[in-house]
Amino acid sequence: MQRIIVIGTTGSGKTTLARAIAARLGLPHGEQDAWNHLADWQEAPLAQFRVAVETFTGQPGWVMDGNYTKARDIGWARADTLVWLDYPGQLVFWRVLTRTVRRVVGKQELWNGNRETWRGVLQPDAPLRWIFKTHWRRRQETPVLAAEYPNLTVIRLRSPREAGRWLQNLSPEAESARPPRSG
Repeated sequence: MQRIIVIGTTGSGKTTLARAIAARLGLPHGEQDAWNHLADWQEAPLAQFRVAVETFTGQPGWVMDGNYTKARDIGWARADTLVWLDYPGQLVFWRVLTRTVRRVVGKQELWNGNRETWRGVLQPDAPLRWIFKTHWRRRQETPVLAAEYPNLTVIRLRSPREAGRWLQNLSPEAESARPPRSG
């Protein structure tokens, strides 16, 4: 387990878990949101985004988080492990709601000077709306998509408690921390 992708619905905790995995295994961490959201919430040009993913995943070991389909063919093909945070919709919605309020009220900078705003919360691609567009569809699509990449060991975590236990058992020496491949 040296090249790891962490995926899950918006707000499931991908970045938090990916950072923790990277720290525990001593690997670099890459966040696709940071490569995609340029200043003033401008979307990175496709070629620029793909180069960022390609460059990062060209290293011998890494942990990357994100669900971007526009570079899945690069990241998933180079990864050996896919960690899927498959949490219940209600839990993820609550996390997104509280995170959004905390970010807006605290004026927290996210990537490249961007901050969430009350006006932005209403945009079609805002996390609070995006979860309803993607959560249940991804739940159905992910096993099918993962099966197209036989190089991947899929670790499907269905609750924060399960993710916490899995992370606690994870170490560079502990390959036994992997549950069997699931669909």
